[in-house]
Amino acid sequence: MGTLPKHGSVEAVATATPDEVWAVLADVTRTGEWSHEAVGADWLDGATSATPGARFRGRNRQGRTRWSRTCEVVAAEAPRRFRFRTVPSRIYRDSTLWTFELEPVPGGTRITQRYEVLQLHPLLDRLFYALLPAHRDRSTALQADLERLAAVAARSAGDPGRRTPVR
Repeated sequence: MGTLPKHGSVEAVATATPDEVWAVLADVTRTGEWSHEAVGADWLDGATSATPGARFRGRNRQGRTRWSRTCEVVAAEAPRRFRFRTVPSRIYRDSTLWTFELEPVPGGTRITQRYEVLQLHPLLDRLFYALLPAHRDRSTALQADLERLAAVAARSAGDPGRRTPVR
């Protein structure tokens, strides 16, 4: 039986500025607008924005499977870098670090997304491999996420109040 990849990286270019991409990316309540798996998120413990130590609960769906995770912001360096990690719990003892870097390029912003599995029990690794085939190679799905993020940021730049999923 196989195991899941422990790290990966994808990138896309948005026609929006780094500030415009940041406005969508760092507002975790908007994640459902561009993620293939995350359907939404809510800030926890009185947090209202991305600052180191702030926590949020992300709600996810993959096929019929639904779950939620508490996440903690590790870095929020507007408009350059946003990092968060999934927080291990009694049910989900794994942890993954997600990093988004924004770099200005002619005509827009290069968005790079990386993930690194920090903690995953070998037995759960094999179980997740068996039960979540979409997680065996996430590069195509994550690439599409960045392209949707770029599109949402470009549209939102013209109308900051707009919140329309681009599925």
